[in-house]
Amino acid sequence: MSESLDLVRSIYADWERGDFSRTDWADPEMEFLVPDGPAPGRWRGVTQTRRVFLEAASAWEGYRIRADGYRELDDGRVLVLAHFTARGKGSGVEVGHEPGQVWMQGAGLFEIQLGKVTTLVSYNEAAHALADLGLEA
Repeated sequence: MSESLDLVRSIYADWERGDFSRTDWADPEMEFLVPDGPAPGRWRGVTQTRRVFLEAASAWEGYRIRADGYRELDDGRVLVLAHFTARGKGSGVEVGHEPGQVWMQGAGLFEIQLGKVTTLVSYNEAAHALADLGLEA
């Protein structure tokens, strides 16, 4: 297993527990992109990335991101197919993978240089990530 894959697995280990506090894995000037979904955008820097991410997660209770699979694309890129579990604070809608819950599978594309994530592309739809990268499910 490569160092890049180990790094991404350690990030998801925290996220699966609902712990989004650690940022030592990120380059201070990292780029965060959301190319699809209801709030696409591009942000730069750990501070902006963290603010945008926590703002989006604040609409949910028990927010967790769970990896469904890892693909090491090359030496510095790792694609993670993932889903999130949570309950909407206002709506009470449950998102997850249990019967009766809404299921959404997204993806995270991590670009890593010198042991730090320099770019994180967060896809709301895994199919968009696979299409952008020319990959099959």
